[in-house]
Amino acid sequence: MLARHHDPIAAIATAAGRGAVGIVRISGKAIAPIMDALCGKQLVPRQASYLPFRDAQGLSIDQGLALFFPAPHSYTGEDVLELQAHGGPVVLQLLLARCLQAATETDATTGQQRLPGLRVAQPGEFTERAFINDKIDLAQAEAIADLIDASTETAARSAARSLSGEFSKEVKALLAKLIHLRMLVEATLDFPEEDIDFLQQADAFGQLQHLQISVGTVMQRAVQGAILREGIKVVIAGQPNAGKSSLLNALAGAELAIVTPIAGTTRDKVSQLIQIDGVPLHVVDTAGLRDGDAPGIDEVEKIGIARAWDEIQSSDAVMFLHDLTRQHMPQQAALAQAYRAGDAAIQSVLNSKLPPATPVIHVWNKVDAAGETVRLEARGGVLISAKTGAGLQDLKTQLLQVVGWQSAPEGVFMARERHVQALHEVTKQLTRASEQLQAKKPSLDLLAEDLRQAQRALSQITGEFTPDDLLGEIFSKFCIGK
Repeated sequence: MLARHHDPIAAIATAAGRGAVGIVRISGKAIAPIMDALCGKQLVPRQASYLPFRDAQGLSIDQGLALFFPAPHSYTGEDVLELQAHGGPVVLQLLLARCLQAATETDATTGQQRLPGLRVAQPGEFTERAFINDKIDLAQAEAIADLIDASTETAARSAARSLSGEFSKEVKALLAKLIHLRMLVEATLDFPEEDIDFLQQADAFGQLQHLQISVGTVMQRAVQGAILREGIKVVIAGQPNAGKSSLLNALAGAELAIVTPIAGTTRDKVSQLIQIDGVPLHVVDTAGLRDGDAPGIDEVEKIGIARAWDEIQSSDAVMFLHDLTRQHMPQQAALAQAYRAGDAAIQSVLNSKLPPATPVIHVWNKVDAAGETVRLEARGGVLISAKTGAGLQDLKTQLLQVVGWQSAPEGVFMARERHVQALHEVTKQLTRASEQLQAKKPSLDLLAEDLRQAQRALSQITGEFTPDDLLGEIFSKFCIGK
């Protein structure tokens, strides 16, 4: 435990700005002396007391509720004092300042400072202490931040499931199976008179297979949880006037982007968070893609096109929008041919710049104005009308499919990318262990090491084996006071 974890800490625990109620929280060991200074008396544990919060001269800063939670029965596992005042920023700052001041004052009974070392908490430090004091594990701690940051109802419910321990319970069940398997292998190593027949009689290979299946099931749910947490970045790409801004407006259900028949209207990206079946999607409208040397293009539009390609390369999926009405124009064959050539050029650049795993959905727009012959050109894509809304539901369904969303919401717990990576490592180590068990002359030392590494990777999810720098990275993203 780092030295700073022994310091008593204080912070405003409610969001910045005005509100009906604001909370100042103190956590540490032996905080009774500061309770006297702030509240004028000792508080009954877990019982709300309505009283004035006093400054150094005994004058009232505010009146509110005071709650005392003695260790270990508190959020942090330490003594915790919560002062619930009116939610004005100035009042809360005065109250926090008074806490810090009172901590340095000399207690009349003991002749010592009331709470030496009291300081303002760092981001996430209350939750970090809850983790350090075994009140919650690391996956549950992360779920607290995810619950606060949830952008959809489905994400919030999934985070609540993780906070209640569902994800941790799954991980601990896997750990129990893995530890049992390690015990069999280690016993064989510890008693040389035993040989591989001992593992065969214990059906070690069957246990390993069942463990691999269980890890795969948890992995699938974790991937779905990661999608819920991170959301999906979807970029709308295509030539000018294909209807990209109209499609963004249709998906968002609001007039977010300016729509005109003038080529190059969109000069920079326009982003909007929407949800489909509870899954958050970050939809990005970009500048129309065309040759930078085409007539009428100015420097601003060139910059917009360059930024569009940057967004496309960092996307999780691309909607390549085509204009059906410009595919075949009998009276203007040359223009139609040029438009098809433009689409082909964009496709060629997409093939070269996008990672193979990034899906591209071909979306054929303006179906309401296109004839049946033209529609045949749209095979392999999704037919829509951004103007009328036709086909939008099919497009939303395909978007979820191509990014890997499968699970029903009630079965998903919130997860992070680091959880998914840890499960990938577990899968890799178990595969190596399986290969060892199936070898003609298995190396039990290597088998034991593979299982040990698998356990280490799995334990990182709940925080049993977690470097301090990773903890710092995780808790630094929390808000102050939480």
